[in-house]
Amino acid sequence: MNRVTWYIISLILFFSPLLSAEENRGDVRERLEPKGFIYGFGLGINQELYSGYDRRVVPLPILGYRGERLNVLGPFISYDVVQNSGFKFTLQAAPRFQGFDSSDSDIFIGMQERDFSFDAGLGLKYQRDDWNIAVSSMFDVLNKSDGYELKTTVGRAFKYGPIFIEPTLSVSYLNDKNVNYYYGVADFEARSFRPAYQASSAVNTTIGVSLATPIFFGGFTRLSVDYTFNDSSITDSPLVDRDNNLSLRLFYSHFF
Repeated sequence: MNRVTWYIISLILFFSPLLSAEENRGDVRERLEPKGFIYGFGLGINQELYSGYDRRVVPLPILGYRGERLNVLGPFISYDVVQNSGFKFTLQAAPRFQGFDSSDSDIFIGMQERDFSFDAGLGLKYQRDDWNIAVSSMFDVLNKSDGYELKTTVGRAFKYGPIFIEPTLSVSYLNDKNVNYYYGVADFEARSFRPAYQASSAVNTTIGVSLATPIFFGGFTRLSVDYTFNDSSITDSPLVDRDNNLSLRLFYSHFF
């Protein structure tokens, strides 16, 4: 069974138990995502797969807006073109915080720099009760990798007093251009300690949980933790020395 077939089967398995649920407006999720103009800050810490490169820290000042259709959270932007019976068809854009240069680790010496990029694409979201399903197709619009990512996420929101908790499960398909750009080694980059490597497409699985609350400093705080199981196409790369990785994101926002 190839990766694309496996991905499609995963979509069917994710959708089937939820489409039969009794319809509800998802009151917990509405309270989880209040609307208005916001400012604040974000911090992302990602455990890197690359050998000798322990973690990536990305600070993000936030100035944005959360509305009925338009959502802006710093560089993360989405606009709901269609909203109907729990379905949302969305245009979206987001930075891709990946890449490296030769100063990040000895394993990269003699390699061309791999740049951050910016993705844009389409999304389909479905909400019923406090369940949420999101399917997205994102493309590299800066032509760094010329790659794309297909991703499905399922989550459910729970409320415990002033604390909102949302566990999620995601499956993502990265095409061969995306994977090879960030994890491949070209022939001219090969060394005795770093053989040439042509990466193929990958299917990664991520489990995560986010905690959100409005109780701190009159604003809204969200902490998200994800653990990703990476495909062998990535972990077989001579640039990589671990199979799985952990990422953490902290956002604090306040309404004007």
